[in-house]
Amino acid sequence: MKIIVAADQAGVELKKTLKAYLTELGYQPLDPNENGFANPVETAAEAAKMLEKNDADRAVVIDRYGAGSFMALNKYEHVICAEVSDEHSAKMTRDHNNANAIALGSGIVGEDLAKRIVKDFAEAEYSGGRHQIRVDMLYRMGKGGE
Repeated sequence: MKIIVAADQAGVELKKTLKAYLTELGYQPLDPNENGFANPVETAAEAAKMLEKNDADRAVVIDRYGAGSFMALNKYEHVICAEVSDEHSAKMTRDHNNANAIALGSGIVGEDLAKRIVKDFAEAEYSGGRHQIRVDMLYRMGKGGE
């Protein structure tokens, strides 16, 4: 599985750690900018473009607090992103919301917790079923619908 790991300048060190960890786990991390982008909006835009082109299956986007990346990623109609700071949320946002991206705050989570979060997000699968109604609603919202 290909997973984008992108960061602004505040998240570069955590990004390096997570790329190495994902490689150890057998995933293929993709990095759109080795040195980090100037701000979370640029980071999110690059990750969203890669997801739209199906260059990757999922994305992990990092900034200082996670909020900027989260807000920017959710502006793209083909992205469902959750801002997470714990393992359970990382798993459940994929399981129940079919999220294809998560936003992490490098100033919020440490390396060990970030590794567990990313591992749980990567391993989780979408359950479908009754959750599909919610996912359909989220995608319609991204297209300017209800």
